[in-house]
Amino acid sequence: MRKLKPKPRFKSDVQEATFWAPHDSTEYIDYSKSLRMVFTKLKPSTETISLRLPKSLLEQLKTLANKRDVPYQTLLKLFLLERVQAKLHLKTAKAS
Repeated sequence: MRKLKPKPRFKSDVQEATFWAPHDSTEYIDYSKSLRMVFTKLKPSTETISLRLPKSLLEQLKTLANKRDVPYQTLLKLFLLERVQAKLHLKTAKAS
């Protein structure tokens, strides 16, 4: 195992960002000892978009959402998430 450089201390986030931009953190941190962290209370950031749907599709979506007792926007996000994850999973499975 190689010797790591001592991690510097910073007075501000700006000073830290300026330091790390040109430096390789693997010279300072042993990532083999790192632990996976799960932050369950964090909410993913969202971005507002404009989406045009045929009226009939929107009404069908609202009907499905009403049956599940959820807002139709939430149901649409769930449908999109499931489809995207399925497509990405298929691509990674084919690449293997």
